[in-house]
Amino acid sequence: MSQSADKQRVRSEPPRSSLRRMIPLGLLALAIVALFASGLHRQLSFDRIAMHYGTLAGLIGDRPLLSALVAMLAYALATAVSFPAAWLLTVSTGLLFGWMAGGVIVVLGATSGACILYLAARYALADFFRARAGNVLNRMADGFRSDATSYMLFLRLAPVFPFTLVNVVPAILGVPFITFVWTTFVGIIPGVMAYVFAGVGLRSIVAERAEACRAGIAPCGETLGPGDLITPQILIAFAALGVVSLIPVVLKRMRRAA
Repeated sequence: MSQSADKQRVRSEPPRSSLRRMIPLGLLALAIVALFASGLHRQLSFDRIAMHYGTLAGLIGDRPLLSALVAMLAYALATAVSFPAAWLLTVSTGLLFGWMAGGVIVVLGATSGACILYLAARYALADFFRARAGNVLNRMADGFRSDATSYMLFLRLAPVFPFTLVNVVPAILGVPFITFVWTTFVGIIPGVMAYVFAGVGLRSIVAERAEACRAGIAPCGETLGPGDLITPQILIAFAALGVVSLIPVVLKRMRRAA
């Protein structure tokens, strides 16, 4: 559809229809407000996980399938509402479920949550932005769509841009949904597995933290961040994977120039 046709369709769209398009994003916005208003984002900490590790591990052992489904749904919801401590959820999933089951849970949950956010943005914003974008932006969007696979893999593999942004922008630019889904699924696997493996390796530290918290002494209360788990070498490796994913784009441009 041409740019002028997009503009004409947006101008002729009834106000009620335009408002209806904003419902999915409105619901997500309400969920985000409720999350921060409840203070739940402050309740999730490594110390709390350490204190309840035994209870959670017991529940998972009694009902592994149900626990995995609940964890997957929780991760999908957290991704959809852009939960600020997603790295801690990933580490905790590895801690509780192990590297294989934890990896599957996080990859499926994160991909599902990303798709929810993509569809909400596409339904509410894509036509609006495309109709009002200038020629330069539209040409950039066309270039992004023509090499969508390589660009999406780069954005997923290289830890450069926020995960939420990479869920919304492709929807606005018109990246096909199927391309978005499979590149998200494949592209997040290396990062997910790094954090899941880190979670598995924290089991001895969890026992130490739990004892310290019960006694009210250090290291209880000491901040644990993603930098304590993921080394610069791992981040460099992710960046290298992202650069490799852009090689097809560079080769295509070189062939066109020749």
